[in-house]
Amino acid sequence: MAHAAPTRGTSTGARTGAGPGTGTGTGASGYKTPDVFGARTHLLAKWAMPLAIGLVYGYWAASIRRHGGPVTGWNLLFGFMTVLAFALLWYVVRAVAERLPHAGHAVLWGAFAGSALGFLYSGSGVAMFTCILVSLLLAAAVTAGLYYRYATHQDAEEARAARVRNPSRTRTT
Repeated sequence: MAHAAPTRGTSTGARTGAGPGTGTGTGASGYKTPDVFGARTHLLAKWAMPLAIGLVYGYWAASIRRHGGPVTGWNLLFGFMTVLAFALLWYVVRAVAERLPHAGHAVLWGAFAGSALGFLYSGSGVAMFTCILVSLLLAAAVTAGLYYRYATHQDAEEARAARVRNPSRTRTT
């Protein structure tokens, strides 16, 4: 069922600074964006996502390592140890990245992505130079993408905060 979106002057109480809102972020008009899932769901996803991605990564690493041969106990152990290492590194990188400035945050996630790809690619038997080159390219791409995202979102947050502090000054461009 469709519902009308709240507009200025309505009594939803969701306006920034005007009472308890349920949203997580602030939109361009000053209203909080709706939070579809609750805090418990976000917490579950925060801890389950690295494990789920790690399971795919571990399966992928184990299948590369066996080179099309039969699945053995050692192959399964290697896959599960890879899952454990990947998930633990993800949790550590996430914890450390939260404490870094935007540039450091982007570099750390880029290094993690490049290293993860390098580990998988090195198991396939390619030349080490190729493996390093591809890993560095991915790390640079992830770093550049995240740095761009953080820089543009920071600029938008600063502009939004400036509008809230002084609503009479608006940009005309």
